[in-house]
Amino acid sequence: MAQLPIENNPVEYRAGKTPEISPEAAKDLLEKRKDTLLIDIRPAWETQLGYIEGSQFIPAGNIGEKTSDLQVSKGTPVIICCTSGNRSLEAARRLVQTGFGNVFSIKGGFAAWMDAGYPMKKESEFTFEQLNRYSRQILLDQVGEEGQLRLLKSKMLLVGAGGLGSPVGLYLAASGVGTLGIADFDTVDISNLNRQIFHGADDVGKPKVESAGRAIRRLNPDVNVVVYNKRLSAENILGIIRDYDIVIDAADNVETKYLLNDACFFAGKPYIYGGAVQLEGQMSVFHPKGGGPCLRCLFPVPPPANLVPT
Repeated sequence: MAQLPIENNPVEYRAGKTPEISPEAAKDLLEKRKDTLLIDIRPAWETQLGYIEGSQFIPAGNIGEKTSDLQVSKGTPVIICCTSGNRSLEAARRLVQTGFGNVFSIKGGFAAWMDAGYPMKKESEFTFEQLNRYSRQILLDQVGEEGQLRLLKSKMLLVGAGGLGSPVGLYLAASGVGTLGIADFDTVDISNLNRQIFHGADDVGKPKVESAGRAIRRLNPDVNVVVYNKRLSAENILGIIRDYDIVIDAADNVETKYLLNDACFFAGKPYIYGGAVQLEGQMSVFHPKGGGPCLRCLFPVPPPANLVPT
């Protein structure tokens, strides 16, 4: 049996058992034994949240090989860190099998270290919860950290909380849109419930924007939801879209679609057009600042309202 010389915090290592070390004891060991090797086994997207200064970043699957490459003594004290302490405990056991004699896993992981208020380095604007919530998107090359940050800072207006607006709104909220406005002046009818997944049976007879707002907050409480329980018109539309980056059209009538197109054209905002009837649909993106066409360029005169199904 060997005992690691940590004043006031003795930790013993016995063959076949890898001890956990508290964040306090880990901090004490790092301060008193400058030769201590600190290994962080988390993937890059997790370390963006923060890490303990001086960490060596080694994937858990390569810990034995990569640690040996560092050419440190097998008697060197080693502290292994992950997010919650589970993966690091298993990695520590594997490292012991390669001959290292003083290996420790931080109990509670980096989360416990952070909760204790100990020093750390951080290279990301994400909170711990955001990093976990959006991790699968951040891993995508098409999104990454920069794209996720843009989503979190974005403001989008969704017009229509029905059959098309419901899935659009829920996916926008799930993806982490920072501010989501919802405009609709209709109330929930029982015939809506087979497809308008914003709403439930208890919402029948109530404004759609109210149940839509509740559904979004339940899915992602970080989203700032702004509701407009009013009919959009030429008098109020420019004032409503003024503070939004993108306008998404999930309306079920032609008049609103042309109103949104015209307002976005004059305000210079991207207009995402969408429409669906039964099992068929259309969508397009119109961006006047990009030099492309608008909805009126394609269809100069709207069809009579009574000839368009909803």
